[in-house]
Amino acid sequence: RARNAGPRPFASPVEAPPRLEGVQFSVLALGDTNYPDFCKCGIDFDNRLEQLGASRIFNRIDSDVDYDGPFKQWSDGIVGLLAPAGAPSSNGAAVEQLETGYSKKNPFPSPIVQNFNLNGPGEKQTNHVALSLEGSGLDYEVGDALGVYPQNPASVVDEILAALPFNTKVSVPLPDGGEATLREALISSYDIGTLNKSLIQKWQARSGSPFLRSLVQADDKKAWDDFCWGRDLVDLVIDHPADFTDAEDFVATLKKLQPRLYSIASSPKAHPGEVHLCIGIVRYNTFGRKRGGICSTFLADRADGLQPGVFVHSNKAFRLPENGDTPVIMVGPGTGIAPFRAFLEERKITSAKGANWLFFGNPYSKTDFLYADELTAFQKDGTLQKLDLAWSRDQKEKIYVQNLMVQQGAELWKWFQDGAAFYVCGDASRMAKDVDAALHTIAEQHGGLSKDDAAAWVNQLKKDKRYLRDVY
Repeated sequence: RARNAGPRPFASPVEAPPRLEGVQFSVLALGDTNYPDFCKCGIDFDNRLEQLGASRIFNRIDSDVDYDGPFKQWSDGIVGLLAPAGAPSSNGAAVEQLETGYSKKNPFPSPIVQNFNLNGPGEKQTNHVALSLEGSGLDYEVGDALGVYPQNPASVVDEILAALPFNTKVSVPLPDGGEATLREALISSYDIGTLNKSLIQKWQARSGSPFLRSLVQADDKKAWDDFCWGRDLVDLVIDHPADFTDAEDFVATLKKLQPRLYSIASSPKAHPGEVHLCIGIVRYNTFGRKRGGICSTFLADRADGLQPGVFVHSNKAFRLPENGDTPVIMVGPGTGIAPFRAFLEERKITSAKGANWLFFGNPYSKTDFLYADELTAFQKDGTLQKLDLAWSRDQKEKIYVQNLMVQQGAELWKWFQDGAAFYVCGDASRMAKDVDAALHTIAEQHGGLSKDDAAAWVNQLKKDKRYLRDVY
C-alpha cells in the first residue's frame, strides 16, 4: 500500500534555505516507472542541493519499486566513503545482528489464527485476519503497518506456463538470490499481476507483436495506461507471444513480487502475541477474465494452512498523542477503520481520559458496518464518546464522512479548540482530499476565518502533529 503524508513540509526548507557550503550529500531517489516524472523529487533535491553549494559525495541512484538492489549499491557506496581508511566496520556488526532477526528481508512465517468476512451478504468482502507473532520477537505499536508477502494464484501460473515452452521444473534464479523451480518462482517470487512500461518494452523486443511495437514507439502515457489497466502477464503471454532463450531469460523480464502493507487493526496490549488486519478483498472482471488483488485474494482464498511471511513497518508519523487526556477525532471509512480499532483498544486498556470521536462510513448499514459489535461496546463502556456513521447507499442522496463532518462542524470546531488531535485513514485519491476540504470549510464557517487564514490554521495543525494521515 502506498502511503502519502504529503511532501510539502519536507521540501519547503530546501526551496528557500541558506547556502550549504561545507555540507556533504548523496541522494537515493525512489520512484515508479509506471508513472511520469520518474524519481523527479529525488532528482530535484539532488540538483537543488548542488545549486546551494553542497558537495555531492556519491552520485545519485534512481530506484524503481524494487529498490533493494539500488539501495544496497547506494548504501555500500556511502558507507565506503564515510568510513575512515582501515577502520573496522562497527556498523556491519549492527547490520548483521539486525538481519538475524525477522525483518522485511527475513519475514516471519506467521500462522493465521482467524480469517473471516466482516460483511453481510452483498458485493463487498472485508476480511478480519489475525496472525500469530508468537516466537517472532516482533513488536509493534498502534499506528504501525504490517508487511505481508503474498503468493500468486497457482491456477494463473499454470495457465502462463501452459503457453510457454519451458519445463516447469527447471531451476531459475530468484530476485533475492538462490534458485527455485520455474513454477515455484512464479508463485512465490515474481510479479505476474502488474503490467508496467519496463516489462512491455522488454516483451516487445522479444515479440513480433505489431501492437506492442506501435505502443512502445508512440510512448503515449494514455495509451500505456489504457493497455496496462486490467491486464496482467497472462494477457501478454497469450495475446502477444514472445520468444525467449530459456526460462532464465523469461524471468529476467519480470520484477520481484513486492509485499503489501496493511494498517494494523489491533493493539498489542489487547492482543499479546497477535496482529490483526482489516483487508478489503479486491475482485473484478476485465477482458473476459476474473481477477483480483494479489495479496487480498491470497489471504482470503489461498492462505489457509500456509504461514505468510510478515514484517512490521513502523509508522512514527501516525501515533496517538503522548498525553492520554488529549481528545482524539478519527475519520476512517471502509478499511480505513483499521488503525482506529487499534486506537480505541489502546485508549481503553491504558485508561486514557481523553474523549474519542469516530467517523465511519460504507455503502450499506445492514451489510457493511465493520466491527459493529465492538464499536457498540466501546460506546457502552465510555471509550467512544461519539460515533457518526455515513451510509452512502442507504438513501437516494449519497452521504459520506466529509458531509457528516460539515454537519457536525460547530462541535468539531469546539473539539479542536480543546486541543483535539485529528486522524484520517483510507483512500488518498478522493476521501482524504474531501476530508481536508471539509476541515477548511469548518474553520471558515465556525471559526470565522478567511480562506487564507483557514488554510494557515490547517497547516498549523499539521506542523503541531495534530493532523495526521495514513492514506493510500
